[in-house]
Amino acid sequence: MAFITSRKHGAPAARTVGTAVLLALAHGATAAEVPVDVPAPPQQAKVNDAQALPGMKVEADRSSDYRVDKVSSPKFTQSLLDTTQTIQVIGKQLIQQQGATTLTEALRNSPGVGTFFVGENGSTNTGDSIYMRGFDTSGSIFVDGVRDLGTVSRDVFNIEQVEVTKGPDGTEYGRTAPTGAVNLVTKQPVLGNGVSGSVQFGSGQRRRATADWNQSMGNDAAFRLNVMGQESGVYGRDQVETNRWGIAPSLAFGLGTPTRVYLDYLHIKQNNVPDGGVPTIGLPGYTSPDSRTFLDHARKVDQDNFYGTSQDHDHVTQDMFTVIVEHDVSDTLTLHNTSRWGRTTQDYLLTSFLGSAANLRTPDPADPFAWTIARSNPTFKHQSNRIATNQTNLTASIGSGAVTQDISTGIELTQERARTIGLGALGGSTWPAANLYRPYSNVGGLHYGETGATSQGKTTTAAAYFFDTVKFGEHWKVNAGVRVDHYKTEFDSLVVCGGRSGPACGTLPAGSVLPGVDAKKSDNLVNYKVGVLYKPAANGSIYANVAQSQEPPGGNTLTLSSSANSADNPRFDPQKARTAEVGTKWDLLGEKLLLTAALYRTTVTNELVQDPTDLLYYQVGKKRVQGVEISALGKLTDDWAVSAGFTTMDATVEKGAGVTANGSDDLAYTPKRAFTAWTTYHLPFDLTIGGGARYSGELQRGTDGAVGTPAYTKAYWVFDAMASYPINRHVDVQLNVYNLFGKTYVAAINKSGYRYTPGTPRSAMLTANVRF
Repeated sequence: MAFITSRKHGAPAARTVGTAVLLALAHGATAAEVPVDVPAPPQQAKVNDAQALPGMKVEADRSSDYRVDKVSSPKFTQSLLDTTQTIQVIGKQLIQQQGATTLTEALRNSPGVGTFFVGENGSTNTGDSIYMRGFDTSGSIFVDGVRDLGTVSRDVFNIEQVEVTKGPDGTEYGRTAPTGAVNLVTKQPVLGNGVSGSVQFGSGQRRRATADWNQSMGNDAAFRLNVMGQESGVYGRDQVETNRWGIAPSLAFGLGTPTRVYLDYLHIKQNNVPDGGVPTIGLPGYTSPDSRTFLDHARKVDQDNFYGTSQDHDHVTQDMFTVIVEHDVSDTLTLHNTSRWGRTTQDYLLTSFLGSAANLRTPDPADPFAWTIARSNPTFKHQSNRIATNQTNLTASIGSGAVTQDISTGIELTQERARTIGLGALGGSTWPAANLYRPYSNVGGLHYGETGATSQGKTTTAAAYFFDTVKFGEHWKVNAGVRVDHYKTEFDSLVVCGGRSGPACGTLPAGSVLPGVDAKKSDNLVNYKVGVLYKPAANGSIYANVAQSQEPPGGNTLTLSSSANSADNPRFDPQKARTAEVGTKWDLLGEKLLLTAALYRTTVTNELVQDPTDLLYYQVGKKRVQGVEISALGKLTDDWAVSAGFTTMDATVEKGAGVTANGSDDLAYTPKRAFTAWTTYHLPFDLTIGGGARYSGELQRGTDGAVGTPAYTKAYWVFDAMASYPINRHVDVQLNVYNLFGKTYVAAINKSGYRYTPGTPRSAMLTANVRF
């Protein structure tokens, strides 16, 4: 039997021979049982040491190990220890122990990353609406290095790990949010046979099942199938549902040989009832939107109240086909190629409400149960997103002795499309108002259909990049990277005149369809990063890094605007973000525990500011976020595992108008401090216990001229717990309890502050994990 020849964490989780299946199988064995041995054919070593294992022996071990020492992308040639950037990798074992099923839930392991923003006044955000270090990062989500557009809630049933890179990522991905990106790495076939699965039952009538089957086909090919089905409510929220199913078959050829090919397909269908939140009346800081002072002391509405209707729905279909080719030209030269075609469609109707003076009726101030709130803002969306891309990368190691180089270079060709169909209420139909304290949702009657409004956006991008890491002896490394993107965005639309946001109709009747925006924008984006790293010891590093990223008009949604105060107006230049970071990373306890600490500052320029004299908008604004981030990941002992992170975020407007309702220079939806931790301990009698804590500081909401309503949300702590026990080598049971102490808190708030999403109350989930 050939044993592992590389260091324990030398290979990334994705596409490492045998790990996915074998670790799942080993999880079901006790320390006294026979280890699982699956030999793999020999293969050549590569620059990226994924799959560079001549064989594998998995010792039976129930203790957790959250360590992943390398990201999946070949653009990163160094281990996390020697990477000059704050990067967190959330592995599938941590996700499984917490019972996380969506990307949003998995990202709770990254401090200060969350869905703090509910949406604008007349609309509600859906899907993974992620804020990171003060900025919306929803448009910087990637799957296997390819941008994943669409406002969907991403399930993790087919995900190996989640990679969170903080700071500008324009050099790796092209246009991105100013403060980071998220990459999901999919599961791939491996050599070895195994079947695993799970069945879950929990609060809120949650029912979920998954299965993962891997089958070798000969000496160098394998097939893998992941499936998922879920029907669930949301505990603590009446009527809200999350129903979905998915299937992900994949084939791999040439495993263990110099040329490997992966064929992946993903299909997911969602049929949800979306959550429009609850009114903020009664929350700390709430005041009347007019002179009704008795509202200032009104009691809070029940947080499980549902103010939607029977017509609310969120239907999503996602298809993704990917071909990945890896070829080892030699021991020091590897070619990677990824091709993808993807499509996401969403049909959506949600009851939004605006608790303004006109909409909040109080016919009898002494009888709150007679008060009503108008269901005034139906939010429609019918949108499809498509992407076709081909990415080619070449990695090479050059030199020997005191000076060596690791090079990663490539080109990317991508076309992205977005199309929307305008929907709206017809014939003046409306929903009846909802009772504020006793809403009744089994109402319909809204007649809606296509209004004639449409929009189509297309962005074509050709990019080239080059990264080089030069090693000088045992102590110094210098890395640099540059990427040039040439993009062209084309956008045209038809709009409906009249109404709150439509153009004036002039002599035409209200509701007429008029030409909207017909614009093009093309430019070059140049992004870069430079880092210097010093290794005082083999297990430690100290580094400094500077980087730049840019996001052009329409970069987040492929939508251009004719509005003078919109950053998506094609006459404006790209938004720029520059980051400086200094940090240190240490591998301790025999490479079991990785400790990291970093100081960072990101400055975002080309922000829009209105001149008070001519009332025109100019790109002279500046925003800044700075702070410290500390993390610990790995094992303290063979039985005790930990994942923890703490961050501070001093996010402010340096130049330009304030963006928060309290009149300060703070950025909205950004806690000044955040903490997250998860730990497990394996007891001698085979019981594993664990728990976690999350802290989010106070959030300042955005400003839009709304009167009354809370300007902030209070800070909170939430604690979770877990216990698991093996029934036998094939079955174990796991109990998760969330919000252990029943904390009541505001998870997210909308821009005007009229509505919010309450945190989930104390709830539980029981899981049976099966493997053969």
